Amino acid sequence: MTAIITFIIVFGILVIVHEFGHYYAAKKSGILVREFSVGMGPKIVAYRKNHTTYTLRLLPLGGYVRMAGAQEDDSEIQPGTMASLVLNDDNKVTKIITSSKVYDANAVPVQISKADLVDDLVIEGYENGDETVTKKYSVDHDATIVEEDGTEVQIAPRDVQLQSVSVWKRMITNFAGPFNNFILAIVAAILAAFMMGSVGTGTNQLGQIQKNSVAQKAGLKANDKILSVNNVKTNSWTELSEQIQNNPGKKLTLKVQSAKETKQVKVTPKTVKSSGQKYGLIGIMPKMDSSAMGKIKYGFTYSWSTSLTIFHALGKMVSGGFNINQLSGPVGIYSMTSKVASTGIINIIFFTSMLSMNLGIVNLIPIPALDGGKILLNIVEAIRRKPIPEQYENVITLIGVGILVLLMVAVTWNDIQRFFIK
Repeated sequence: MTAIITFIIVFGILVIVHEFGHYYAAKKSGILVREFSVGMGPKIVAYRKNHTTYTLRLLPLGGYVRMAGAQEDDSEIQPGTMASLVLNDDNKVTKIITSSKVYDANAVPVQISKADLVDDLVIEGYENGDETVTKKYSVDHDATIVEEDGTEVQIAPRDVQLQSVSVWKRMITNFAGPFNNFILAIVAAILAAFMMGSVGTGTNQLGQIQKNSVAQKAGLKANDKILSVNNVKTNSWTELSEQIQNNPGKKLTLKVQSAKETKQVKVTPKTVKSSGQKYGLIGIMPKMDSSAMGKIKYGFTYSWSTSLTIFHALGKMVSGGFNINQLSGPVGIYSMTSKVASTGIINIIFFTSMLSMNLGIVNLIPIPALDGGKILLNIVEAIRRKPIPEQYENVITLIGVGILVLLMVAVTWNDIQRFFIK
């Protein structure tokens, strides 16, 4: 149960923070955000303010943003739809009720034959079942529509749609989601660092040396700096640990600065196994820092190191051949979360930081339907200085969605086999 709750909270935070980035940027760009939802599935409660409907939904799995004019936003009313129209004193439609769950005694029942809620803002139909006369109603620019599930959202006229703002504002709106994930990754890492009390400096300077370790026997001491490993420069702790871990059981020559002396030290890392992989260890710990600035700096360096690891993994996938085991979907993330959940709140926060950075970077991959694909189309439009024809953009997006769905199915099945069937 702890693992399930942790997964829901972590996954929910990642998605909501991501979607809030799109929401905030869209609002600032003049794009109508019709709905901001926390959760998925059936609506529990809804609240409207400043033209946006905020909903809480039953399934606690992330959330979403409905921007006017986005491909995932459907605002059309099909001919034959039965609706109730609420009119103001000027006989303009201010509310369109298409839900059987909502009743308004003052509304006019109409069978809609034609509706244009984007450009002309008109509705045509048969009032009170009289099919001999077609009546035409003007629709107010800020009218709302009550959808089938009872959710009331604003209609989406052309001037407040996504495509009506400049390409640069659309680009910023698309980038804002991943950007928020990067911010969350840094903030989470800083929070975890403060909870730890002291953190590694991230430099190549040594802290504690383990007793009877390879490093102690080789004469390494606290505050020594390892400048290189086998002539490979190690300017950071990440570079240093990587060189040692990647060479289990192999003789290494360390260039060490001890006080004002620089010397050569020979070591052979001890071989240890973890998750089927072999790693080299010599028994060293990083130099620790307990200052507030040190912890803030650690949040940035940890996030940067995480991003480099992700880029390295993506690079290996491209250059070294694709391996589906390098990917994880919700099932794989749940399995990892269940392991992390038992290790304490600090590791959960670091795990959240890592996942947030991962989500931000992966979303920027230029695949249609991902934010990176949308940004790529924005760039193409900026270069062409005219919009990409809608039919072409729709086809490209559908291809991207198809690829993502197939990949998600394959990854999910592979995760089930790896973590549960084996």
